[in-house]
Amino acid sequence: MLKFISPLILFLLIVSCNSKEELVLKNGDLLFLDQSIGNLSEAITAVTQTDKATNYSHIALVEKTEQEIWVLHAAPENGSERISLQDFLTYAKKDSSTVVAYRIKPEIHFDASRAIQKAQQMLGKPYNYSYILTDTAYYCSDFVYRAFEEDNIFTLEPMTFKDPISGTIHPTWVSHYEKMGLQVPEGLLGCNPNGMAASAKIEKIGILQQP
Repeated sequence: MLKFISPLILFLLIVSCNSKEELVLKNGDLLFLDQSIGNLSEAITAVTQTDKATNYSHIALVEKTEQEIWVLHAAPENGSERISLQDFLTYAKKDSSTVVAYRIKPEIHFDASRAIQKAQQMLGKPYNYSYILTDTAYYCSDFVYRAFEEDNIFTLEPMTFKDPISGTIHPTWVSHYEKMGLQVPEGLLGCNPNGMAASAKIEKIGILQQP
């Protein structure tokens, strides 16, 4: 009996190991973070969540060179920056965020090198806390949108800051814009991580890291 069981168990172990292939990133891939800690991150997901499976508050762009994998993004801490993948994963771990990788679909023709070059041109700019489009500062999804703008990967949509349950402006956003001395930019064009994750031109390829 053991002669038949042992090979079967061995076969199942081999299949199990082979099914867990390592996720290999490519130039131009996208990284999304969910469950980020912080009032603004929570407020972003509260008013933009399109599906419980895409509850994202941050998006970043992958640059893969021969020696290193880099992440280009715009974040509150340092504005628009280029950091190593390992530093980005550490950043996500600190916020107890899952890192989910997406890829532009194979049938969509785009120039990854051009997108990376555009993103590099935006590095060093401060974070855009107003979320009103400008060329002097960027927020995460705006940064990625502009990187792919010439390839029409993503589109701008009217922004909403309303709580989907109450239908009124989310209190965090009311407070945020009052402190800035600005009106809530309800209805102005913009973009957000959840809306971009819902694009028909990209697809989820796997989870890169879990908390």
